[in-house]
Amino acid sequence: MEKYTLIGHPLGHSMSPFIHNQLFEMAGRNAEYTLSDIAPENLESEIDDIKSLDGFNITIPHKIAVMKFLDELDETAMRYGAVNCVSKRNGKLTGYNTDCLGFVRSAEKLALDGNVLLLGCGGVGRMIAVELALKGASITMAVIPEAVNDAEKLISEIHSINPDTDIRYIMMNEISGSYDLLVNATPVGMYPKCDVCPVSDDIISDCGAVFDVIYNPVKTLLVKKAEAMGKKTVGGMAMLVLQAVKAHEIWNSDFYTDEQINAVIKNAEMKVEADFR
Repeated sequence: MEKYTLIGHPLGHSMSPFIHNQLFEMAGRNAEYTLSDIAPENLESEIDDIKSLDGFNITIPHKIAVMKFLDELDETAMRYGAVNCVSKRNGKLTGYNTDCLGFVRSAEKLALDGNVLLLGCGGVGRMIAVELALKGASITMAVIPEAVNDAEKLISEIHSINPDTDIRYIMMNEISGSYDLLVNATPVGMYPKCDVCPVSDDIISDCGAVFDVIYNPVKTLLVKKAEAMGKKTVGGMAMLVLQAVKAHEIWNSDFYTDEQINAVIKNAEMKVEADFR
């Protein structure tokens, strides 16, 4: 049996085994995906056991620390300086970042090359900003005062990748104007504080579509409000599943139809609703 795992700390309630084991079953693979809760101070002593597996995923806080144990990095991992997926071929470990591909694939029907309002610039927000810049978007990042330094660094980083990118930052309370796409890359609206929305109804009304990285709840208050206004919306579960699909492509060159992927997304959404409601 092939063995895979997710390393992180603390892992708590992770959807990864549920998603990956469905994908293995669809591909007809005799494989098992588990969780490995490893504290930062134990990573070095436990990494050899992890490296003996057929492949593995990485989440906070190990996405950077794990890199020194790998043989090489894919260009996605080098672009973000972080790894969330590792493959093993002929004993060689290669690190990838599939989060970015999960975002692009899940949001491909939205205006990624348009005028985008991005809420937040840390972690996933940074990755999304870079991907939007690569797509040619005009980006307005709305941030809190504590994140101004991060926003300035991110703008410099993006201009080093593409000097022509139109990108700026504003404070959250300064948002005005209309946008083709609103992306929420903040935790505002995440379980258990589901009754809050990161922006006002007027701001949502002035945006053509909404993408929310949050997958619990399946539909955030932001997404519900946007849907009620007739906007096109995408929730975070599609991004989570599609980055997992990319991992399977990397590990085993497995292919999944849109119908299969949509079934995994639906099943995962139903599990979240059952587990947290």
